[in-house]
Amino acid sequence: MSSWIIILGMGLITHSQRLSMILTSGRLTIGEPLKRALRFAPPAVLSAIILPEMLQPGGQLDFSLGNERLLAGLVAIAVSWRTRNMVLTVVIGMVTLWILQFINRSLLGM
Repeated sequence: MSSWIIILGMGLITHSQRLSMILTSGRLTIGEPLKRALRFAPPAVLSAIILPEMLQPGGQLDFSLGNERLLAGLVAIAVSWRTRNMVLTVVIGMVTLWILQFINRSLLGM
């Protein structure tokens, strides 16, 4: 029973947070410095999620050529820097990862 109370309580908290933003959307003004700072929030969060997995696959730091995630990430970074196209970056990064994993498994005979 206590699990249901926790789930309902967290749902109520989440709903309240979202509702508060909807209700105050026309009344609050955000300053220009805060708007500029908030532009960097999505890339910062995405980097915090992706970078550890690129550098530490399996929990250990790996800068070798056998680290497919690091190599695919570097390719994706280059594509992003060159094209500024997020969809193309994700597609090329994932295809690169799959190709490198296939090559690595083929060489190891798995």
